[in-house]
Amino acid sequence: MSESSLLNQLIEALRRLPGIGPKSAQRMAFHLLERDRDAGRQLARVMAAAMERIGRCERCRTLTEHARCHLCTSSRRDASLLCIVEQPSDIVAIEQATDYGGLYFVLGGRLSPLDGIGPEELGLDRLEARFQEPELSEAILAISPTVEGLATAHYITDLAQGSQLRLSRIAHGVPLGGELEFVDGNTLAHAFAGRLGL
Repeated sequence: MSESSLLNQLIEALRRLPGIGPKSAQRMAFHLLERDRDAGRQLARVMAAAMERIGRCERCRTLTEHARCHLCTSSRRDASLLCIVEQPSDIVAIEQATDYGGLYFVLGGRLSPLDGIGPEELGLDRLEARFQEPELSEAILAISPTVEGLATAHYITDLAQGSQLRLSRIAHGVPLGGELEFVDGNTLAHAFAGRLGL
């Protein structure tokens, strides 16, 4: 096989997905080509459509096909609560493991000046504006307790200083250095229920 063959390009494209090594990518490529070309075509169509049509919610910055996501437009969500998370996958984890009924704000990462991720990249100006909303009474920091996560939480705490907002964080049932999307549901539910004031 030449380096630029379509098969190699397919394998290399699959390897870009998190957790997929060379062997797994090769198995996936061969499976789609040998046993399920219809699924491969459907995957290609859906991926192309998703790359074109999915963007960020203008209010909370999660992934959505619309200007505002279904959580931000829901009348059943509690507008007095705002949970601040790193990634859209953290919303899924919290929604599955807890009975939290408030709104969210997705940072899209953690402060990391060495990687070029500053306050602008995390939308912290928009978050600061949300802190001034009169219906908001509590902001919950659900940020992973890594070094960068703790620095981000500290920065957000400083942003909230001028507001009348109660600021809390989820309890440390989440392991230090852990990522929320990989924590089991019971641990996450316990940590969320036992959140502490800052």
